[in-house]
Amino acid sequence: MSEAAVQKPHTADPKRWTALAFIAVAQLMVVLDATIVSIALPSVQSDLGISDANRQWAVTAYALAFGGMLLFGGRTADLWGRRNAFVTGLIGFAAASALGGAASNEAMLFVSRAAQGVFAALLAPAALSLLAVMFTDSKERAKAFGVYGAVAGAGSGIGLVLGGLLTEYLNWRWTFFVNLPFAVVAVFGALFAIREPKGTRNRSGLDIPGVLLATTGLVALVYGFTRAESDGWSDAVTISLFVATVVLLGSFALVESKVRHPLLPLRVLLDHNRGGAYLAFALSTISMFGISLFLTYYLQVVQGYSPVKSGLAFLPMTVAIVVGSTQIGARLMTRFPPRLLMAPGFLVAAAGLIPLTQIEPGSSYSSRMLPALLLLGVGLGTAFMPATSLATAGVEPRDAGVASAMVNTSQQVGGAIGTALLNTIAASATTSWLAAHATEATTLGRTDFANLGAVHGYTTAIWWAVGILVAAAAVSAVLIRTKGHEDTATGSTDGIPAQDATENDVPAMPH
Repeated sequence: MSEAAVQKPHTADPKRWTALAFIAVAQLMVVLDATIVSIALPSVQSDLGISDANRQWAVTAYALAFGGMLLFGGRTADLWGRRNAFVTGLIGFAAASALGGAASNEAMLFVSRAAQGVFAALLAPAALSLLAVMFTDSKERAKAFGVYGAVAGAGSGIGLVLGGLLTEYLNWRWTFFVNLPFAVVAVFGALFAIREPKGTRNRSGLDIPGVLLATTGLVALVYGFTRAESDGWSDAVTISLFVATVVLLGSFALVESKVRHPLLPLRVLLDHNRGGAYLAFALSTISMFGISLFLTYYLQVVQGYSPVKSGLAFLPMTVAIVVGSTQIGARLMTRFPPRLLMAPGFLVAAAGLIPLTQIEPGSSYSSRMLPALLLLGVGLGTAFMPATSLATAGVEPRDAGVASAMVNTSQQVGGAIGTALLNTIAASATTSWLAAHATEATTLGRTDFANLGAVHGYTTAIWWAVGILVAAAAVSAVLIRTKGHEDTATGSTDGIPAQDATENDVPAMPH
């Protein structure tokens, strides 16, 4: 390795902590949007006259655009500059939110949701990669990623509460308009406080075939699971989408191994620590998305909670995620290897789900759900913080954007799989239970009988979620081998220093 290829460590930016605050505001806005509109969807549907068949597009349009464009967004941040991508993403997301809030028909709403997804795909990896290149000291990195992890983990819960409050006491349109003040604050903060370190951009050419294959492949994958949820796994379109996914992403991997300037350098994926972190993220997100879905329906449909009360019921988990991320994960990350936080964290989260496998239609929130939500939040918060840091550690600065995009991609794919897979399992279990207990329908009454069947389906799917979290713990224990925080903080993998790439240097060999 030539001396020119190795740069001195970047001087710490004196405004990095102020920058972190505004990055956290932007991240909160993106995470909120994943749940805040879902709570308002019944009101949106009624007001705009959206059919039952089309209402899913209020969620699907966002998920497809976000999931499909993430790798391109991350690579754009590396090429164009992370602050530029961050600010552009914020402005575009705000404009799309304003369009959604002003929507007068379903087409206008769906277009706005897709536009939100596109700009979120630019914003989210830019935000995470800015942290990756601005915080290199191990203790500072732990604190910064603790804050980021807390915001990322707690945002969905906050979205449920805020969405319920805005919908119930104002209007569903405010679930869109609320993004505007977040964006304004973050944009002015970014222009004032964020200074991207020099020499961290990737000036190589854009891999157009890779962009097309990755985008269409990820869209096919996310849409395939969405179709599986609504139309079944044996549906011809669902099967075609999964076949297309295999062909497109297989071709993408082949292209990336051949081209000179790949969209996703295989060195980013083939590092076992980062690869393990991405897989653990995907598995844990499968469980988290599924559980949030079932508990929302359980509280509102079975227990009769209002949207606001349902959102408030998730607050303890939100607080527990913040505590797990900032007070446990961040404090212990500089003392223990990531796997010794991630694996136990996922196991604690799995243990938290076990009481939920025993819920009944009349179960007490305080004695059954509350302890489970607290354990789930602490476990996930503890595991997510080192996982997020590890997913971008050891990566060359020129690849920080695309490595960060892989974190979001893992979560989006995991969310799509979780919603479709666990919902299918729950629906199948409910149908089987209702058929097996048909003779009890008259005795119990139609509503009680239906609720018992639904809860049986939920608890069956939750057992699967327990197993998936145990699998995430196993992945963390087996695949992640970094010895300690020095490796993850300083950017080395297996004792091999990661080289800082200058803006014009040639691609490095994989680790």
